[in-house]
Amino acid sequence: MTELSESHDDPFAPHLAALVVLDDRGVVVGWNRRAQELLGHPDTAVIGRPAIEVLVAPGDLPAVTEAAANCRRAGGWFGVLPLRHRDGQLVELGLRAHELSRGDRGREWFLAGALAGDVLEWQRDRAVLDGLYRQCPIGLVVHGPDQRILRVNRAIERFSGVPAADFQGMSTGRMLLSDDARKAVDRVRQVMQTGRPLVYSEQFVRLEQDPARERVALVSSFRLEDPSGRVLGVAEMIEDITDRHRAQRRLALLDQVGSRIGTTLDVAETARELAEVMVPHLADHASVDLLQAVTRGEEPTRAVAAGPVVRLGTCGVGAQQPGPPHPEGEPVEFGPGTPQAGCLAEGRPVLEPVLPPDWVAAAGRQGAQAPDLGAHSLIVVPLAARGLVLGVMTLWRSRRPDAFETDDLTLAQELASRAAVAIDNARRFTQQQQTAFTLQSSLLPRAVPDQSAVEVALRYLPASAGPGLGGDWFDVIPLSGARVALVVGDVVGRGIHAAATMGRLRTAVHTLASLDLEPDEVLSRLDDLVNLLAAEQEAVGERPVGEQVVGATCLYAVYDPVAGRCSVARAGHPPPVVTAPDGQVALLDLPAGPPLGLGGLPFEARDIELAEGSLLSLYTNGIIGERHIDADVGLTKLCAALARPAGALERTCQAVVDALVPSRPSDDVVLLIARTRMLPPDSVASWRLPPEPASAGRARALTSAKLTEWGLEHLAFTTALVASELVTNVYRYAGGPATLRLIREQCLVCEVSDTSHTSPHLRHARTTDEGGRGLFLVAQMTERWGARYTREGKTVWTEQPLTGPPV
Repeated sequence: MTELSESHDDPFAPHLAALVVLDDRGVVVGWNRRAQELLGHPDTAVIGRPAIEVLVAPGDLPAVTEAAANCRRAGGWFGVLPLRHRDGQLVELGLRAHELSRGDRGREWFLAGALAGDVLEWQRDRAVLDGLYRQCPIGLVVHGPDQRILRVNRAIERFSGVPAADFQGMSTGRMLLSDDARKAVDRVRQVMQTGRPLVYSEQFVRLEQDPARERVALVSSFRLEDPSGRVLGVAEMIEDITDRHRAQRRLALLDQVGSRIGTTLDVAETARELAEVMVPHLADHASVDLLQAVTRGEEPTRAVAAGPVVRLGTCGVGAQQPGPPHPEGEPVEFGPGTPQAGCLAEGRPVLEPVLPPDWVAAAGRQGAQAPDLGAHSLIVVPLAARGLVLGVMTLWRSRRPDAFETDDLTLAQELASRAAVAIDNARRFTQQQQTAFTLQSSLLPRAVPDQSAVEVALRYLPASAGPGLGGDWFDVIPLSGARVALVVGDVVGRGIHAAATMGRLRTAVHTLASLDLEPDEVLSRLDDLVNLLAAEQEAVGERPVGEQVVGATCLYAVYDPVAGRCSVARAGHPPPVVTAPDGQVALLDLPAGPPLGLGGLPFEARDIELAEGSLLSLYTNGIIGERHIDADVGLTKLCAALARPAGALERTCQAVVDALVPSRPSDDVVLLIARTRMLPPDSVASWRLPPEPASAGRARALTSAKLTEWGLEHLAFTTALVASELVTNVYRYAGGPATLRLIREQCLVCEVSDTSHTSPHLRHARTTDEGGRGLFLVAQMTERWGARYTREGKTVWTEQPLTGPPV
């Protein structure tokens, strides 16, 4: 079948049709060449003969007779009849008959005929063309070579609201706003010049007579040419896809809400993401205001809904376009009668399609906070989740001329509903985090205890970009003999479970430190405790999903400022870094030991000499980098940062954090730097006493003399008595030499060491007992006392305040 663009001319045109003239009796009086070509009869064979006799087969006579009768009644006829060819075959012709008046000579009938197939094809073409202009729902515009409109169809009339006749002779884009008109003119010119059609190009259409209404059209353009190639103009098929475009935009917004909002469990960030998604796709300005209680992670109530709100998200189009007057993070107060106040109180959306020019300044509207005086349309929707209003989202239009519609309100409600779930999740996470941080902070030391062995600077930074806080901890524990224990640890896992386990381990470390155990022995006892905790959790089915039941790493160091010696042991923890006074940095070569919780494996301590002013740096994994970074790289960076001490210990500590820790660490960070001190030689006195009765008297004499030298005469009698009692116990029960040592620091320390591991016991002696009162007297005359054990034996120690006698 011939394409529409290549269709034949009218088959009934005089130069194409078979033309026959009949008189009123049906006799052929006229016969043209085309009739001879179609039916085979020359004019000499048919003129003067009845047409029925020559051209109609006997079987078709009834149909022909009926058609002739209808033609006489109506004065004309159109239809298809079979006519007989000269060779006897039947030829179907489409016939059109018209009556011709000859005045006094009567009537004649003019018949035009063509092959039935050509007639039907021509009729279809005419029907298609007529349908395009009269019934087609897609707009049709024909532009002439001079870019003036020749004709439009009725769809364009409906689309524009302008009668079709008014378009004739109008220049292209005449009825559009300037920006849209320029694009339309450029498109028609391009197609006319190049001949390349444009298919499905989107065009925003705003009419001059209705500039506030923005429509979207899908335009396909092609050039019109005659058979010789002469350009006749450009035809454009225009489809109104405004509703489809809006639906696609809504789907895109819903998709963005799902992919962009809630990327973090941070309330403020989620609010900002929501505001940014709204602009410019739905609004020119957007603000998200949340109840102050929600920003703190608290559960909102209806009573809270009337409370203050905080603006956490704002966004506006254009770099020079003013935003809402309240900056992000600032409290906002919505006055009575404002849409936002009503929305918060009732949880119902508000749609103000058209705002009067004085709307913002009207009474009771001051709290509405329009971003600029050009705002002409408003939507306020509640941010509600689980039946609780968390805040409101306000949308404005100022640049876009079209007002908000009901569909826009429905979309805004859907977006706000989805975003509210993300905001509520962030709020609940904030609440959980705050609870966990409160628990963790209550379990960590509030301040470094006062001691003279080391100067300490530390940093504890909780994770801010992970699934919860970790179980890192630290401690500085004063020990007997002016010593100090430095501890860092890291519990496996995250969240409240890890924080609670950390608290139990820290308490255990304090208990073990009070026993004055060696570092490796402390870790062995901790390992037993972790195994016990793991067994308890497995027994009750409390194992966290995807986590080890209980596990931890720990480093325990004891520094003695008298000897300048540090004893260190670690359980799967990164090794400490030692910075010498001259700036030389080295990782302490220390056996790693298994993490706590594996059970049955030994730990090994190592003693090192530390010059006065050395830096001993203890830390957790968070300081040496993220988990996916090679630990060796992180350790190299840490050593480089510690090789450049910044003078004051606090500045050094902060410099290390600035150099190694990201702004939002994904793991807890603990950094503890201790600068060693040495007690002055004249603050320590030590004597070795033989195992004989006279040693008690000698201990009293040496003690009294030294305290007098130190200006502590008021402690001489008490301390001499304590020293003699302790030396006497060594003579009686240990059977070996005793070492008496006095230390003057924040308090007066008296120590007596021996080679026995027998534990001293405090008891009340009976009236008939000759002995057993020594330790009781020691306990009464001193502020504290205790015993610690070493590989060589034990040391019994006492402490007395320097300012006066014990209370």
